[in-house]
Amino acid sequence: MTETESIAYDVVVLGAGPVGENVADRTRAAGLSTAVVESELVGGECSYWACMPSKALLRPVIAQADARRLPGLAQAVQGPLDAPAVLARRNYFTSNWQDDGQVAWLDGIGADLYRGQGRLAGPRTVTVTGPDGTLTTLTARHAVAVATGTRAQLPPLPGLAEVKPWTSREATSAQETPGRLIVVGGGVVATEMATAWQALGSRVTLLVRGKGLLNRMEPFAGELVADALKEAGVDVRTGTSVRSVTRENGTVVAVTDAGDRIEADEILFATGRVPHTDDIGLDTVGLEPGSWLSVDDTLLVDGTDWLYAVGDVNHRALLTHQGKYQARIAGAVIAARASDTAVPDAPWSAYAATADHDAVPQVVFTDPEAAAVGLSLAEAEQAGHRVRAVDVEFSSVAGAGLYAEGYKGRARMVVDLDSETLRGVTFVGPGVGELIHSATVAVVGEVPISRLWHAVPSYPTLSEVWLRLLEAYRG
Repeated sequence: MTETESIAYDVVVLGAGPVGENVADRTRAAGLSTAVVESELVGGECSYWACMPSKALLRPVIAQADARRLPGLAQAVQGPLDAPAVLARRNYFTSNWQDDGQVAWLDGIGADLYRGQGRLAGPRTVTVTGPDGTLTTLTARHAVAVATGTRAQLPPLPGLAEVKPWTSREATSAQETPGRLIVVGGGVVATEMATAWQALGSRVTLLVRGKGLLNRMEPFAGELVADALKEAGVDVRTGTSVRSVTRENGTVVAVTDAGDRIEADEILFATGRVPHTDDIGLDTVGLEPGSWLSVDDTLLVDGTDWLYAVGDVNHRALLTHQGKYQARIAGAVIAARASDTAVPDAPWSAYAATADHDAVPQVVFTDPEAAAVGLSLAEAEQAGHRVRAVDVEFSSVAGAGLYAEGYKGRARMVVDLDSETLRGVTFVGPGVGELIHSATVAVVGEVPISRLWHAVPSYPTLSEVWLRLLEAYRG
C-alpha cells in the first residue's frame, strides 16, 4: 500500500450522498476548504437506490390509478403498464447509475472529492484507501462530518445469504419484473415496492409481522393503504413472520410461522435499516463501530467538539429531506464555530435542528398516498400533551369528488388544547402528498387555530379539507 502525504482541509465530509453534499455546499459557501470522501457513487442511496428510482417506478402507477378513476379516461388506460418503458425511465432518473453529473456539481462548488473507503484515524483525521490501494491522510482544522447513512438490515435466518434476497437496492434497480414477489415488512419500503411491482405485473405477497401497515403513522393510514393493496391484487398477510427461506431450482420458498409455504421468483426484505458505521474507524475516537451516533441539536456528536453526524446515521429522522435540513444546520454551525462566532442553539434558531423533534414531514407514495407531519395522536398523548384529534373524510370536500370518482381518504389534525396550535397532521388519499407542506408550515409556525381560520383554501381543491377540519374542531 502506497501512502501519500497528509493534506489539510478546514472540513472533511465522510459520505457524498445528498446529506454530505449539502454539508459541503454550506461549508464551501462559508469559504471553508472542504474534502468529501465517497466509497460508492456520488449522490448516495437516495439518487440511485431509494428516493429517485422508487418514485420513478411509482409515478406511472399512481398516474394510471388516478386515470382509472375518471370517466371518459378510465377505458383508455385499462391495459397493463409498459413495464420496460417504466424501467427505462427509472434508469434515466438514476443516470444509469453513473455519477458524472454529481461529481461535476461537487467540483463546481469547489469541494475536493476523494474516492475510496474513508476511516477516522483519531481526532480530526481521516484516512482514505483508494481503489488502487493508495492511502491518503486528510486532516480537518475544524470539523469532520459523518454522513455515511444506513444500509438494509436482514433478519438472522439460516442460509439467507445463499437465497440472494432483494433489499431496497435490488427492488429499486431490478431490470425485469419478477413473476412472483414476496415482500417482507410493513413499512414505507415494503408498501411502496408492493405497490410498484404489483402494478408492473408481479403477483405480490406482502408478509407483515405486526397487526398492520405503516405503524409509525396514524392507524387509519395503514388501514387505507392495506385495503387498496388488497384491491389491487396484493395478498396482504398481517401477523405473519418468516420462519425460513430457501431457493430451490431458482424458486424462492418462504415458510411462515404458521407453516404456510409460499413460492416466488424473488423475495424482498424491507425489515429496517442499520447505521453504516461499522468500518469508518469509530474505535479510534472512543466510539463503538456499527453504532448510531448520538448528537445534540447542532449535530455535534456527544462528547466531542469536532465530530458531527448528519442524516440517517444519527437516527433522528431517517428521511433524505430531513437529513438535508440537518446538513444545512450543521454547515451553519461548523462555519460559525470556525470563525469563533457564537452559536445560539435555542429551539428554532439557525443553529438547531429543532424540526427533528416536532415537525418531521413524510410522504408514502402508495395508492392512496399517506402524508404526515409532527406527532400522531398516540405520540402526543405519550408526550404528555393535552390534545384532541379531529378527523374528517375527504368525501366532504368538493375537490376530492372532482379529483376522482369514489375518492377515498381521511384527514386528521391533532390540536394542542392549551395553545390551540397543531401538534400533528395526517392526510391519506390520492394526491395528498402535495398538501403536507401546508401542514408543515402550520406545525413549525405554531399557527393558532384562530389564525388558520383566516387561511382561506381555494375552491374547489383538495386543500378545502383544511376548512372541514377547522369547522369540525369549532363545532
